[in-house]
Amino acid sequence: MTKPSQPTYFEAQQWASFCLKTAQLPTDSARFLLLGLSQLDQTQLLIHYRELVPAALWAAYQTAIERVVAGEPTQYVLGKAPFFGLSLTVNPAVLIPRVETEELVEWILTDMADEGPLKVLDVGTGSGAIALALKREQPTWQVSASDISQEALTVARANAKRLSLDVDFYHSDLLADVPATAFDVIVSNPPYIATSEKAVMDASVLNYEPEQALFAAHAGLVLYEQLAQTVAQHLTTNGRLYLEFGYHQGAAIQKLFTEALPNATVTLRQDMAGDDRMVRVINH
Repeated sequence: MTKPSQPTYFEAQQWASFCLKTAQLPTDSARFLLLGLSQLDQTQLLIHYRELVPAALWAAYQTAIERVVAGEPTQYVLGKAPFFGLSLTVNPAVLIPRVETEELVEWILTDMADEGPLKVLDVGTGSGAIALALKREQPTWQVSASDISQEALTVARANAKRLSLDVDFYHSDLLADVPATAFDVIVSNPPYIATSEKAVMDASVLNYEPEQALFAAHAGLVLYEQLAQTVAQHLTTNGRLYLEFGYHQGAAIQKLFTEALPNATVTLRQDMAGDDRMVRVINH
């Protein structure tokens, strides 16, 4: 398909879709990038479809499509990603929030819907996705978040400020340097991919997303092992730990927390695809 010199919005998106399809990449990135760069919403884009794209926007759009075709994740090219109704700033210091993690947030909100003000901690917050989504949905909750990466905390703090959401952030390796208080809810989506899985992973993830936030030792379980040994002292009586994990790790995760916390109630939960992907540990 010949690249148009001065296209309409419709022609620009058609060209971008063709480029992405030729590169065997999802064509929905064409619309995502055009909406993001133009700062139009879906309805506005439809209204403008037959109008010419301004020259500066067309130049920026071509560059963005070329970066995606070269393998860079669309969210990093645009500098933002959607999560649970929020628009979060993202860059290669943080993982791109996944839709599966929205299911973890939904589980917590459903479980704790009738509870009063709670103390909540998001461990390994990255962009701040989980913490900020919970705070936005439950403004009375006292939400804190931690990460081992100072670069990630910079992104998370900026997201909180831009969204006017009051979350406390701590630089901490898991629970080592968080406040010595008991939390009603601790949630985490820690690194859980075994290094042996690199061979089957998407190149755009390996080449662009932060390795520290992806991979973990002991077949991806080392951070769960550490949490199992330390989390009880940070939870209130009947406090809850919610975790996301890899689709094939459910049995190992259940065994780990059942053995480490014999008085706890350990419940696995499936994602929309039917795979074990989340666990709730209630501390009795």
